[in-house]
Amino acid sequence: MAILLHGEYKVHGGKLVVVDTHVADGRLSGVRVSGDFFLEPDEALDAINNALEGLSASLPAEAIAEAVTAALPPDAVLFGFSPQAVAITVRRALTKASSWIDHEWDIIAPTVLPTAVNVALDEVLTEEVGAGRRNPTLRFWDWDEPSVVIGSFQSYRNELDPAGVEKYGIHVVRRISGGGAMFMEAGNCITYSLYLPQTLVDGLNFEDSYKFLDAWVLAALESMGIEAYYVPLNDIATDKGKIGGAAQKRLSNGAMLHHVTMSYDIDADKMVEVLRIGKEKLSDKGTRSAKKRVDPLRRQSGMSREDILARMAETFTARYGARPASLTDEELEEARRRVEGKFGTEEWLHRVP
Repeated sequence: MAILLHGEYKVHGGKLVVVDTHVADGRLSGVRVSGDFFLEPDEALDAINNALEGLSASLPAEAIAEAVTAALPPDAVLFGFSPQAVAITVRRALTKASSWIDHEWDIIAPTVLPTAVNVALDEVLTEEVGAGRRNPTLRFWDWDEPSVVIGSFQSYRNELDPAGVEKYGIHVVRRISGGGAMFMEAGNCITYSLYLPQTLVDGLNFEDSYKFLDAWVLAALESMGIEAYYVPLNDIATDKGKIGGAAQKRLSNGAMLHHVTMSYDIDADKMVEVLRIGKEKLSDKGTRSAKKRVDPLRRQSGMSREDILARMAETFTARYGARPASLTDEELEEARRRVEGKFGTEEWLHRVP
């Protein structure tokens, strides 16, 4: 007798979706969708179940969602969930998608390292998770040198003002993920990286994956009295302005990097001397001044940077059962080798002139 498979998915900001199914000859059989969502008319639930019945168990989430969408009656109203949520739940039942609690999480406390080593570690640790040599991990950065970390596809010449870089002794490095430049003096921002299997975001589009992976940090900010939210695609903001941005990189080994930098107490005058923040970039932010885009966590929370980092670590640990961990000597040595061979080279730094 075929084993009954069970999957659950809590929609971010929405409802719980549950799928119970068997698999017979590689196809879904006896599918039943349930949950605390709202759905009209009642017959739409039968339409969803019928759409899933007989589907290949190897279909990607996108194809499952398309099948559900096509089967819904024209007057169907889904509240608190979506065809995409059903597809994710199916994939979880089939163990082709995972949830936070399916993994053992490690958490690495802030460790002062050269910025180039921090960037190299993002590549090294993502590969280690993909290879199964390290648990999925949250790592908080620390550094003691004034730095700018530019996105993988940014132009060095267009993003940086050479006079400002020289004046303030800025260390410029390029990371493996896309997105914008990060102006990082010691103690002026909070940066963390998540190294995780891509199964955790299976079925989510890129926009939703950002919100999903940072739900814990929004909860941590809320506990500090900061009502933060995502502004598509990758900005974290409050009603007082932007406080951070996220970036991702997915590797072919099945792992991915998700990292975030949030401003704590950035010197905006210095930042605009170092970065070429153009009018075009600011045009869709609703502001004329680059300074207004920097809204430090210090002012909104009234807490020290150390206390904010501790609260974030406590929130992540409480949610996902993370345990303290450290960087290994081998990981640090490999990161330093990659600084010498890649991240610290002029070829990598100026790969987009």
